[in-house]
Amino acid sequence: MRAPRAALAAVASGALLAATAAGCAKFDAALGKQWAVVHFRPATPVATLLRVRAACSRVPNVRPEALPRDRTGPGMIYAVRFRTDHASDANLAQLQRCLQKFPAVTGIAFEDTGDG
Repeated sequence: MRAPRAALAAVASGALLAATAAGCAKFDAALGKQWAVVHFRPATPVATLLRVRAACSRVPNVRPEALPRDRTGPGMIYAVRFRTDHASDANLAQLQRCLQKFPAVTGIAFEDTGDG
């Protein structure tokens, strides 16, 4: 009787450990999310936003985030964002140089999941 209980306890401990490790991996993945939000002058045309997004999408290790379905609303001015999870400092500098070529861009904010 004692051996089955010990085996059951070992299995339960192993399952708990595996679940904890999986939870930590998901938590670590969430913490590793980083992005750059591009700021534009008020009333910047959507065509300009899309041109900036397309031009700067070629920076290595920098991916543009999906755009909203409605590309006509005033919220589009905040919709140009790039995922930078795997970007090096050199990649981020290259993105910044690319964005500075466009007079409609007023700034860039680098954020991560810890910025709340």
